[in-house]
Amino acid sequence: MQIVATSQEQVASALGQATQAGTKVSGVDLRALNRVVEYTPEDLTVTVEAGLSFAQLQARLAERRQWLPIDPPQPSEVSIWDLLKFNLSGPRRYGYGTIREHLIGLKVALADGRLIRSGGKVVKNVAGYDLLKLFVGDRGTLGVAVEATFKVHPLPEAERFVQVACASPAEAGRIIEAVVESPLTPRVLDLYRDNELRVVLGFAGAREEVDWQLGAASKMGIKENADLQYDSDIRGPAPVQQLSVLPSRLIETLERLRPARFVSRAGNGVIYYSGAGATAGSSSEGRVTTSPATVQELTRRIKDTFDPKHVLPSL
Repeated sequence: MQIVATSQEQVASALGQATQAGTKVSGVDLRALNRVVEYTPEDLTVTVEAGLSFAQLQARLAERRQWLPIDPPQPSEVSIWDLLKFNLSGPRRYGYGTIREHLIGLKVALADGRLIRSGGKVVKNVAGYDLLKLFVGDRGTLGVAVEATFKVHPLPEAERFVQVACASPAEAGRIIEAVVESPLTPRVLDLYRDNELRVVLGFAGAREEVDWQLGAASKMGIKENADLQYDSDIRGPAPVQQLSVLPSRLIETLERLRPARFVSRAGNGVIYYSGAGATAGSSSEGRVTTSPATVQELTRRIKDTFDPKHVLPSL
């Protein structure tokens, strides 16, 4: 069953009918739900329907010199629901966090046909769950997000990126460690390999602050101008493997994997790579291939609570 949205209520009703009939939902098209419901620049909040493209939201916010500091690859092809259900992020994750840090309200159509809200209000019969976090990264397995409210940020006065080439992962590790232990406060701290191995730093904020940080980075040998194109080049549109490790284990993991191409959030321990065999604990764009039995059991219980007939996709 393919659901093509005409309204938020229609999505919920279609899910309820699918549950009653025991019919699997093969997909949900939310493109018609593309309104900016409410935007209050003075309060730094915006409420949008989940079919709106991320690029369209950013364009609207930019009119008031504001933005949502999340930077997934191919933003014009990513909807707000894509952003939420896959917990998408990019190089700025180190400095700004993931979408969880900016989401303050959510409206979701559940499999039983209800529309629920979370954030400022909590629905009594789902009390006990942190719904804002529960639906982020659920891959559409627990419900369909139809509306979201975000806390937005003023656009920084300046933003600059610099990089340095490294002869080996070990050298890159020493540079990353030096940056972390320095007074620098980068918004981007990445390590990637395409043709060369490079550490990338990104700074944002007041112009004087950015200039000072660029000067300090230059003294550390990190001064070649850069941009963030490497992330889109490596992560999309071809599938890549994803692996999360402790940041302290990043370099040894890369030395073990020896991927032909990769980009890593060096400050977060997230690696996107290709050209190497998948290992235990790896995932394909976030899909976990192995997990402890306790995690599997908890996942099953939550799935049974929100979608008892399993009409929505499973992980």
